Amino acid sequence: MSEQILIGPRLRAARLAKGSTLGAIAEATGLTQGYLSKLERDQVSPSVASLVAICAAVGLRVGDLFEPPPSAVVRAGEGARINFGATGAREFVITPGYQNQIEVIQSFIEPGGSGGEAQYSLDCDIEFAFVLKGALEILMGNEVFALDEGDAMTLRGREPHTWRNASATAECEVIWMLAPAP
Repeated sequence: MSEQILIGPRLRAARLAKGSTLGAIAEATGLTQGYLSKLERDQVSPSVASLVAICAAVGLRVGDLFEPPPSAVVRAGEGARINFGATGAREFVITPGYQNQIEVIQSFIEPGGSGGEAQYSLDCDIEFAFVLKGALEILMGNEVFALDEGDAMTLRGREPHTWRNASATAECEVIWMLAPAP
């Protein structure tokens, strides 16, 4: 006898990660909020057409519902190299590419390296910086936040900001976390 796969919690998690309400998904799919609520609790079985519509509304592939949750190891030095326009920085995405809940970036910033003079914003709700080594300055408007080794800062991703390693001699290493992944 095959084991039934419970998809309700995955649908609910995808809806919440997108920041959607049951009402918004109901409007997008033509289904009722009550039906969607029952589906998220695995109390009803959807038709294929309903499941396709719901997955489209929450940004999931139908197949994602039936795969085991992904686990992945990214070994030291194996992150995907990125360049968001920073100067004097080597940056690597250390979360797997299929991950859309959070993006984690490891930055090695040379003395004087920066995110640029112009402040920018990211398409995420939360940005988190943790200084592993050295010191980092985060500039938001006219305010400068000085972070030393072991310090962390959380900010709204859509709030304009930039950063820099103000040291003339020491490299800075930072872990950035962006949620959801931009």
